[in-house]
Amino acid sequence: MGKAARAVRTGVQAEFIKKFESLSGRYSIRQIWEDWVVMSAISISNVVDQVHATEREKHYRTLASKYQPQELLVFSELFVDFVNAMDRNPDQDFLGEMYMAVGMGNEHAGQFFTPYDVCRCMSEIVSNFDLLKAEIEQKGFVSVLDPACGAGALLVAFANDCLRKDINYQTSVLFVAQDIDYLVGCMCYLQLSILGCAGYVKIGDSLANPTTFHDPRGLIPCGDGNIWYTPFYFREEWHIRRLAASMALLFSKLPTTEKAEELPAEAAAAPLQPLPEPEDPTPPVTISPEPEPPVEAEETAYNENKYGQLMFF
Repeated sequence: MGKAARAVRTGVQAEFIKKFESLSGRYSIRQIWEDWVVMSAISISNVVDQVHATEREKHYRTLASKYQPQELLVFSELFVDFVNAMDRNPDQDFLGEMYMAVGMGNEHAGQFFTPYDVCRCMSEIVSNFDLLKAEIEQKGFVSVLDPACGAGALLVAFANDCLRKDINYQTSVLFVAQDIDYLVGCMCYLQLSILGCAGYVKIGDSLANPTTFHDPRGLIPCGDGNIWYTPFYFREEWHIRRLAASMALLFSKLPTTEKAEELPAEAAAAPLQPLPEPEDPTPPVTISPEPEPPVEAEETAYNENKYGQLMFF
């Protein structure tokens, strides 16, 4: 068993890395990890997102062609081990810890994942859960955005804090994440998907190309296709909310246009067929004045962006 397996905290993690290291030989550890993560993410995405399925399936087959059948079997076993580990203990950053344990943190780029315990502390400090409950009761859901998500540890910690505060994050929280690194963005997507978080991960530079939305609440993102929608984003309640947001956008155009344009297919993802992207998608469409706050808070314990999303940074 290598150094990585000795460095981890649990027997489950050690067995995972031991199995993973058995694949090294023809390819580097980093290449194997990247291929496994991307193939696993595509396997989930292609079940629910038919808009991007053809392109991603082609990429999946290209990656899979590099490995022997017995190696691909180990890939599937690693995925099962990951799911089982998150099922036994959802309050952890499993992939982030594995990523650092096998020595793939990029010290030259300053890439070091925040320890999960620190993420839990940050989530508890910045989140006003009483206010969030009031907003959920009035508006139906809240949205949260992490513009530098890494493997998603901060969002995972927030989801678990919601459970401890009796908030059903699967139906009441929209998770939006972005990271410039394709690999770690896929890791975040995997962990959010396995936890049943409704939302999406955008791969891109948050400073040069931040996530923007067609609607005021972040349900329908603007994008170039490099957006990964989680399975729970397609649940009935979220589908209905996206449909309502699309209809509101349509009706907001009627007084000034004879015929509503259509948004790009990826804007609302497969189940919806919403409408073409506006010429300047950056500013959100104003549908109606925001309702009065349900309660008076002396001071909010978090920052909001112009879309009303809870911002961790």
